[in-house]
Amino acid sequence: MRLDKFLKLSRLIKRRTLAKEVADQGRITINGNKAKAASDVAVGDELVIKFGQKLVTIQVTDLRENVKKDEAETLYKVLKEEKPE
Repeated sequence: MRLDKFLKLSRLIKRRTLAKEVADQGRITINGNKAKAASDVAVGDELVIKFGQKLVTIQVTDLRENVKKDEAETLYKVLKEEKPE
């Protein structure tokens, strides 16, 4: 699944166009490698996303095409949240 689509479905980022912009700015890594919006995401991948003054590390636990709002958090597990130095 594309990175921008996963971020939208998981509700980590509300809109796919915004997810694409964040990825293209180099603020997301997949398993330590810089990611683009079209990068593939697989179950078990570790994503590090920079949200303003916060770094969030998540692990992809599930990939689905359709997700209800209350089930969106089942697609990932937050490993850590930290403020960059």
